[in-house]
Amino acid sequence: MPLPLTQVTLRGNRVRLEPLSLTHAEGLRTAATESRESFRYTWVPEPTEADVARYIESALNAHAAGTALPFATIRTDTDTVVGSTRFMSAEYWSSPDGKPSDSVRPNAIEIGSTWLGASAQRTFVNTEAKLLMMSYAFEQLDVDRLFFKTDARNAASRANIERVGAKFEGILRHNMYSSDGANDGYRDSAYYSLLHDEWSAAKESLVARLRD
Repeated sequence: MPLPLTQVTLRGNRVRLEPLSLTHAEGLRTAATESRESFRYTWVPEPTEADVARYIESALNAHAAGTALPFATIRTDTDTVVGSTRFMSAEYWSSPDGKPSDSVRPNAIEIGSTWLGASAQRTFVNTEAKLLMMSYAFEQLDVDRLFFKTDARNAASRANIERVGAKFEGILRHNMYSSDGANDGYRDSAYYSLLHDEWSAAKESLVARLRD
């Protein structure tokens, strides 16, 4: 089993990503009480103490298993928890001759389980959070491939992923259970990726967007 990913706080000009813990429970609960109109395609905890605690504990279990690194997303101007995001689905590739990876860094990793309270949506928060995470993935973890997936029906999420420079790869049908029970209970997922040698151009674009 891979070792847990090292916990780290990622700091930007207006956003801070802290390793998720139960100390963020009340902030997440408050964020989850805002309009839930945009949460149809995403698992967001109900705004109750019990459901938020289950959400955090599930994320921490994934971290302990070595597959995820969850964060609380914080606006630094108000020091307010506005949502959550994480690295997940860490991949450690076997060598061409079949030997298991002995690397302490993942070859590929996903950014996902991202949600923001309604007041933080369509602001600088998502852009800067993605810049922080993508910079860490490519420049510190030195991954070969960064990827994203979202419900194929979620046009807003797909547009956000495309805006950070990721390339559409295709649709994986019946990839998981759908959050709203549609499509006979199954979700078709749209996959996107960014490769290491594509990061420089994508970073330049993200930095420029934050200046606007």
